[in-house]
Amino acid sequence: MNDAIVEGWYLPARRRQSPNYDARPDPTDISLLVIHNISLPPGEYGGGYIEDFFCNELDCGCHPWFDRLRELKVSAHLLIDRQGRPCQFVPFHLRAWHAGESCFAERGDCNDFSIGVELEGSDNETYTEQQYASLVRLTRVLLRVYPAITPARISGHSDIAPQRKTDPGPAFDWRYYRNQIEQGDSES
Repeated sequence: MNDAIVEGWYLPARRRQSPNYDARPDPTDISLLVIHNISLPPGEYGGGYIEDFFCNELDCGCHPWFDRLRELKVSAHLLIDRQGRPCQFVPFHLRAWHAGESCFAERGDCNDFSIGVELEGSDNETYTEQQYASLVRLTRVLLRVYPAITPARISGHSDIAPQRKTDPGPAFDWRYYRNQIEQGDSES
């Protein structure tokens, strides 16, 4: 599998372009990876609702919980589903709308300089091995292509917006994830 990034698109990922993006203030200033989780409806997986939500195509009448999403316009650069399959919505050189009001290392507006990756999941449910493998593979590529993203500049949404967000939650195994990334570095 070719793990390259071409024109901002991660080749192993299926593409489904979201309208929810704009230009970064400085497209060369990509220096943070933010990990999120999402499930729609909460705690339920599959069904394509996340992709539809990121593309403004979610039928908000098909589930009572979706009504609260009706006016929201959000996206992530990439989603990794429970089977580890990546789907990309926004090229990395453009600004996806994933972080909201946020701050990292005393710098606000994290969307300006970050890449947002969503894992299909919830705060307290174990993520799958396939998701970790896919995320690790992607992270290694991002670290190569965007050298300002370092292991120290990989954060959870809860770390950059602690008053508002809890994801990826306590179920995300940061130690395992970071060890897998480091193993890849030593193999190179």
